Amino acid sequence: MKTILILGGGKSSSYLIDFLSDSCAVKRRRLILADLDLTSAALKLRGRPNTEARQLNIENESLRKELVNESDLVVSMLPAFLHPVVAQDCLELGKHFFTASYETDALREMKGEIENKGLFFLNECGLDPGIDHMSAMKIIDTAKAKGEEIISFKSYCGGLLAPKSEDNPWKYKFTWNPRNVVLAGQATSQYIENGELKFVPYHQLFRRLETIHFPGLGDFDGYPNRDSLSYRKVYGLENIPTMLRGTLRRAGYCKAWDVFVQLGMCDDSFQMDLPENTNLRQFLNSFLPYDPALSVEEKLGNLVHDLDFGTWEKISWLGFFGRRKLPKNQGSPAEILQSILEEDWALQPEDEDMIVMQHLFEIKTQEGVKEVTSSLVSFGEDSVYTAMAKTVGLPLAIAVDLFLEENINLIGLHVPVLRELYEPILKELDLQGIRFREQEKTRN
Repeated sequence: MKTILILGGGKSSSYLIDFLSDSCAVKRRRLILADLDLTSAALKLRGRPNTEARQLNIENESLRKELVNESDLVVSMLPAFLHPVVAQDCLELGKHFFTASYETDALREMKGEIENKGLFFLNECGLDPGIDHMSAMKIIDTAKAKGEEIISFKSYCGGLLAPKSEDNPWKYKFTWNPRNVVLAGQATSQYIENGELKFVPYHQLFRRLETIHFPGLGDFDGYPNRDSLSYRKVYGLENIPTMLRGTLRRAGYCKAWDVFVQLGMCDDSFQMDLPENTNLRQFLNSFLPYDPALSVEEKLGNLVHDLDFGTWEKISWLGFFGRRKLPKNQGSPAEILQSILEEDWALQPEDEDMIVMQHLFEIKTQEGVKEVTSSLVSFGEDSVYTAMAKTVGLPLAIAVDLFLEENINLIGLHVPVLRELYEPILKELDLQGIRFREQEKTRN
């Protein structure tokens, strides 16, 4: 009987836990869910056969290694910075390792030893990264097999609210790690467009937008991710003239968020120690010039050019022109801003989220340049069974299932860009309702 160890039972784990727990009832498997919150872990397992909840403080090295050693395969749903710790345990103890997070330099340093030990380590098998890789490689490999040349590839993804739950002017609430949202884009973004390298510093990022349209859903702001250039090699497109990976937000979000960026309210490099009763208006004012004759609203209007009604409405809705007490007085500006947003952008139990992803290809064929638009839209059920949890967790769960069924026969360090990985995973995702719709047109 094979034993699966899942480390972490957070927001993105609901579908993963259900899929693998259900498999234990019909296949010779055992599952251990280890989490700091034992009660929560037990509730997620719902007493299913061959499943067990364990309490684990990840910093407890001896207990962590004991759990890893008890398993055949480890799935890490912990914060990304902890993956290398768990991966090192797996390498030391001879266990296979799976995660949805980015492959890091720390993991790459283990590559040779992973291969020598005959282990399989799979990273980037979630949503973005993950489903984006697999769906893109399917199109890329198909085009290459026909002798066609891909001359442009842009890919955008966003975790947002379903239209029925867009009940604030931002049309946004937290469906994943709030800190990552607040700090998004703080490294310089880089991509290539028509053969020209482009670098976008943070203070320009939310102004360099492309409008991305989804039929039935409307327009979205697309802004470039940190590093699109490295993916040329990952996708086997080293000489492609245009390559860009980006993030999606509802139209108008980026213009309003840019106000916080320009003021410095997303800065995470220094600590603030504000008086105990500081309110949101005073917090905003601390980033504005001193002028005893002007109000906070007037100073903001003078400092931020093109402050239209939509942007003003979004900032006002968050309470920055009111007297609400700050939920947090000490910390970096980014940490204090996050504490404010966690109150106003909290996902309510009845809220439904939405994942939108779109690939935009230009492919040179004998008939002309073929434009391929491949779009994914996935809706969540509620604040637990979210579209984010579904699209992050299911690809990983399917990969684990395929590996245990010996339908994946690979060793070494991998991301899911090989046909042997992406074809069966995409096939099962389609059965789970996660599927892309493609549109094509050819221009001469």
